[in-house]
Amino acid sequence: MCPPRRTITVIIRLIILLVMTCSINHPVKAVAASLIPVDIKEWQVPWDQTRPRDPYVDQQHRVWFVGQSGDYIAVLKSELGQFHQFKLDSGTGPHNLIVDKQGQVWYAGNRAAHIGKLDPVTGNITKYPMPDPKATDPHTLIFGKNRDIWFTVQHGNFVGHLDMDTGQIQLMPLPTPHARPYGIVLDNTHSPWFVEFGTHKLGTIDPDTHTVREFPLSRSEARPRRLGVSSSGVIWYVDYAEGYLGSYNPKTGHIQEWPVPGGPDARPYAMTIDEQDRVWFVETGSKANRLVGFDIQTRNVISLTDIPSGGGTVRHMVYHHPTRTIWFGTDTNTIGRALIP
Repeated sequence: MCPPRRTITVIIRLIILLVMTCSINHPVKAVAASLIPVDIKEWQVPWDQTRPRDPYVDQQHRVWFVGQSGDYIAVLKSELGQFHQFKLDSGTGPHNLIVDKQGQVWYAGNRAAHIGKLDPVTGNITKYPMPDPKATDPHTLIFGKNRDIWFTVQHGNFVGHLDMDTGQIQLMPLPTPHARPYGIVLDNTHSPWFVEFGTHKLGTIDPDTHTVREFPLSRSEARPRRLGVSSSGVIWYVDYAEGYLGSYNPKTGHIQEWPVPGGPDARPYAMTIDEQDRVWFVETGSKANRLVGFDIQTRNVISLTDIPSGGGTVRHMVYHHPTRTIWFGTDTNTIGRALIP
């Protein structure tokens, strides 16, 4: 005798609920018994209220960063506490920079529609303008495999590619309108992955064909902002809108998410991954921004450390393997360093 239709419906709903529950874990409760201590030091930037951000460590261990509201590029020699500034044109609004092996500093002219290259020896700047008038705001830059740069154009809704030798720029429009491509990283196959902050998707581009693919996350309310790649090639991201840490496996399409320790209002933003496959991200919703460590293998929160200056908002971080340090800029006008064990 078959069970009543109502009973079958209830059973189906219970199965769906069980599947959903199994895909969401709870690091709030899964905190390691002994938290890892992290030593954070900050250097006060000498140019007030200029939003120093997006540091990058060069071959000589010098720390480069931009002053987004101060229109400059600067370098910090941390062992001496010395800063040096290179002035940019007024209204440039630099957002992010990276430094190549030849010591050239590449930056995103976020409010002036160009990518620039600074020669620190001569002070000369070469500008590469966006080839489309809609691409007004180049956002975050990363190096590709062969002297090339991939970058996001947030409000213009492009991902771009720059040939560093020729200066040629190609822009790839995103299929989703108002997707707002934001953070971008290179995976283990040298393909760029990016988040779409205006929607609930991740995206990637074939480096040979420049074909764009998008992958929706489990929750339509999610707003991923930064991301990283583990040694196994899994993409990790933070959901700024609702306070989750998530992972997407490109091989299987499997998505997992964990509520962050600070809860739904934690506003996780800057993030990076170290060589031990530990995810580090900053909760910016709290009055003092908090650096959180999460072990991918054990699925445990392993570290909780307040930013000494409060941070204001920590927007981007980089991990420097040789010195086992994480570098970040703050809205409290500091450059910070987290020394991790």
